[in-house]
Parts: sequence; structure tokens; C-alpha cells
Amino acid sequence: MTSESLSPTSTDDPVAAPPPGCPAHGTGPGGVRRLYGPEAEDLGAVYERLRAEHGPVAPALLHQDVPVWMVLGHGENMQLVRSPHQFTRDTRVWNKLLDGTVKADHPYMPHIAWQPICSHAEGDEHLRLRGAVNGAISTIDHRGIRRHINRTTQHLVNQFCEAGKADLVSQFSDHLPMAVMCEILGMPEEYNDRYVQAARDLLKGTETAIASNQYVVDALMRLTVRRRAEPKDDFVSHLILHPARLTDEEVSEHLRLVLIAAYEATANLLANVLRVVLTDPRFRARLNGGQMTVPEAVEQSLWDEPPFSTVFAYFAKQDTELGGQRIRKGDCLVNGIAPGNVDPRVRPDLKANMQGNRSHLAFGGGPHECPGQDIGRAIADVGVDALLMRLPDVQLGCEEHELRWRESLSNRHLVELPVTFVPKPQQDVKARPTVHPMPRQRPGGQVDLPQTTTTEATTAASTVPSGEPTRVQTPEPARRPGVFRRFLRWWSGN
Repeated sequence: MTSESLSPTSTDDPVAAPPPGCPAHGTGPGGVRRLYGPEAEDLGAVYERLRAEHGPVAPALLHQDVPVWMVLGHGENMQLVRSPHQFTRDTRVWNKLLDGTVKADHPYMPHIAWQPICSHAEGDEHLRLRGAVNGAISTIDHRGIRRHINRTTQHLVNQFCEAGKADLVSQFSDHLPMAVMCEILGMPEEYNDRYVQAARDLLKGTETAIASNQYVVDALMRLTVRRRAEPKDDFVSHLILHPARLTDEEVSEHLRLVLIAAYEATANLLANVLRVVLTDPRFRARLNGGQMTVPEAVEQSLWDEPPFSTVFAYFAKQDTELGGQRIRKGDCLVNGIAPGNVDPRVRPDLKANMQGNRSHLAFGGGPHECPGQDIGRAIADVGVDALLMRLPDVQLGCEEHELRWRESLSNRHLVELPVTFVPKPQQDVKARPTVHPMPRQRPGGQVDLPQTTTTEATTAASTVPSGEPTRVQTPEPARRPGVFRRFLRWWSGN
């Protein structure tokens, strides 16, 4: 799960712009750089140009050339999110909204519009709403959820393991978080392909986004009404029964916030971790060799490729200063998670191992810090570990440069992750997964395939022409996992 923000707008929206090669290309009034359009297809490069030109806080333009401040520095982002006396998430104080600069048809309007949720509240109202969310989260059975994550992973792998190939985005990372979140919210019957597609679509700002959003909202309101009438021991019921006494609208809006933020962030996190495991020989070697655990690999990914690139937005409650820039009352500031994580003042060497360091910005901070980050970590930790145990010989099914991303101001989403592996039989989702020894890393990043089993060897021998000697190699027995490894698997619910 991630910080309390959703952002629907892609950088590939059509805009009127000068022709390529023009000095003004990619800039708006006053030469200010745009965060959208053709020149913003690589937002990471735009952030670095802004940092070089302006320092840790830079002026920039949203769609329709609406001015904002892009916060790029690690320390400045921490100051932004931890200073509620200076900055608020309440969009109603945005000066460009009040003076009409932000039009009714602005692509961010669905997000800008104030909602009765804790991410738009402050003071006592924020404490009331956030207290209800925290209270409901505290009732989650984390060990039970980890077992559910493992069972769901086995079920998803069963759907493609016999084919010997898969797309780990559309067939795995897009599905696992939604299945788990539906279980947590007490609505497992709503989990299906359409719900997954709607959750993806409503954040893209497409023509169908409004309908997709309504499909999700209607399901959540039905759930709220049912639980109000017949409470159960689940997240929604605890949210409803909390002493904060949330209305049905407040309950359903917070369910949407929790569901979509958690889903989008965790789906991106899963895909990012798996991509690095498949494409970085050093990363996979450390993981296979025991120098790095899956949770540590997840934290490294949270530094390098945070699930949400930015949080839109914070607003100045008074005239102030941040990063050497004079900020006016009502100015909009974008919380720059991705650029803050690569701030050269805290990460002079981007290839350095950040193992054990959790000071990244991926889950925000201050009053609006992500309340469910442990659930997101658990989905990634258990899901990746269980998948690699089932498919230890999994390999990238294309060249790394052929991988494609869909980038927006809010995140950079991997479109697909094709893989290949030796076909495997399905497993009983309620049984412990079969443990395969992790494949050995060879120089050059190649991975040894597991040794042929007796059954496979016998089948292969039957295909040898008569008269030729048959050589069947007896497989070495798999080593029994160490005590610590067995404890981790038990703790993960495997």
C-alpha cells in the first residue's frame, strides 16, 4: 500500500507544443518545464534537468500549464510531509483552483475535487478519519493474510505453470494484490478479471475511467450497506463499528482509497521486483546465494523504483520557504518520491546496495504516511518468494531492451514481463509447495536449470533409438532447508 494519493493522468496526453528542435520545446510560459506532453515521456530525465537548473525545489507545469512546485530533494520532501503547520493536503486552499486557473475540464479534476477522506483532512477531522482506518487495519490477521497470499500465489501459478511461459504482469502481479485486498475487505466474491481491469483503468484518465471508477464504487457501496446491516469480523465491519462513527459515504470512500492505492502500489512493486530478479545477475545471485532475502530485495526496489513516483499534492498554508524557493500561500507542491530517492546528496552512488536502509520515500511520512505499508510488503515478500520456489528456473522471455513501460506523473508501470521456464505440474493450493533448489548462477548471468528428475529422465530415455545406450542420471536429493529458512517459510504461511 502507499501514501494517500491517487493520480490518473498520463504524460502522453495530446498538447499543443512547439516543433521538435525549437528552444521552447517542452517548456511553457516563462520557459518553465512541463511535466506532461512529448518532452516529458522520460520524467526521470525531466526531474534531473529541473534539479540541475533550480535545485531541490523547482517550478514546473501540469496539464493546461497550471504552475506547481516539484519537490526533488530527499530532505525537502521529508520537510514537506512532516510539516502540517506549513503544508496541507486540503485541495480547497489551492490558489490556482480558487482563481479559476484550474478549469473544470482539467485532467486532474477528479482527483482535485475535495472528498470526505483522511487524505484531504487535517486536525481533529484527520485524527477522526485516520483513527478509524488505523483501527480497522490493526484488526487484520497478518499471519492469516500471509497464508492467503501464498495460497493465492499457488492458484495463480497453477493457471500457467503447465504452459512453460507466462506474462508475470497480466497473469500474476496485476492479480495477486487485488485477490488479497478483496479478501482483507471481506469481498472475495468481487475478485475477478473485470474488477482487476477496472482498478487499472480508473487511474489512467481514459474515456472509460469514469465508468470503471463507478463499477468499483458501486461494489464498495454494496459491501458497506451489507456490513452495516450484518457486521462480520472483517476490515469493513471494523471500519463501520469504529467509535469515529463514519457515514456510509465516508466508509465507501475510504474503502476505495485503501483498495486502489494498495492495489496499484503493490502491483507495481511486484512487477518491479520480479523484473530486477530476472534482469540483474548480481541481484539474483545475492538473492540465490543467501546474501539478500526477498524482503531486502523488496526494500531495494522501493528505493530504485518506488510504486508511486509522486504524491499529488500538498498546498502551502502560508507564505514560506522550501529548498531555497519562496512559496506563496496556496501554492501547490508535488511530493517527488522518485526524484527524492535518487537525490545525489543522500545517494551519490545509485548502484550502491541500500540493504537495511528504510529511509526511502516510497510510503510517505508525517500525518499522511501510508497506514498499510506492512500489508504491501507482505504481498510482495510472500508472493515473490512463493513464485520463485515454484518456478526456480524462470527466465526473461525477451531481450531486456524490449520491455515497455507506461509512465505517468503518478507512477511508471511495466506493461508486460514475459518469462519462460520448464513446464511444471499443478499443485494443490492447500498443500505446502514443492521445494526446488534455487538454480545456480553462472558467469554472464546465465542460470542453470534444475537437474532432470527421475520421471523426466525415464521419459527422455524412451525416446532414444533402440540399440543406443541409455544414460539416466540419478538426481541428487534436494538439500533440506536450514532451520532459519524453514522458520521463514513457516512464518510466511508456506
